[in-house]
Amino acid sequence: MSPWGVRTSAEDGLTRGRVSHGTVRHARGHPDIATLAGERGLRTALGSFATGVTVATVGTDPPHGMTANAFTSVSLDPPLVLLCVRHGSATHSAIADLGAFAVSVLAADQAVLARRFADPLRPRDHTQFDGAAWCPGPRTGAPLLVHALAWLECQVTEHLDGGDHSVFLAAVLDSGRGTGRDPLVFHRSGYHRLAPPSSTG
Repeated sequence: MSPWGVRTSAEDGLTRGRVSHGTVRHARGHPDIATLAGERGLRTALGSFATGVTVATVGTDPPHGMTANAFTSVSLDPPLVLLCVRHGSATHSAIADLGAFAVSVLAADQAVLARRFADPLRPRDHTQFDGAAWCPGPRTGAPLLVHALAWLECQVTEHLDGGDHSVFLAAVLDSGRGTGRDPLVFHRSGYHRLAPPSSTG
């Protein structure tokens, strides 16, 4: 029994059904705790986890960029982060070849950039960055987006298999804070702003 009074799956607390696309299973006696089986269910569950939004870039010629929310800090000492990139993408090949990348953490007013670098039909030449204010990172040459909340330049230390993605573990070479104030948030397949704090006065 869990501390919240819900039986765990190990205790057979989940009603078993056929594991197929769209099958719903409920925790026995708790209709608000349910799962939707299959890939759709996994996407729904993972999409409920709100994240920040970044654009990962590589200083190749031409430079590459992609929107990524599968990015996180790993360690402060030594400074390490990880980035997950789908196999077969141009950015994946560029990071694997060059061994370095940069990450710009997007501000709330930069959703247009998030959509641009997530668009599978975007150009793959230098025009990919047209209209996006950026400067080359001093350590990697990768584009750093102006007005982002923060940026990091990273050197890949490990390239790990992660199913249909690669997990790039990387040492942080340099980092800084940008001029943006509020973060862009990704939740349930959409971009959002944080609600302003409620007034207590």
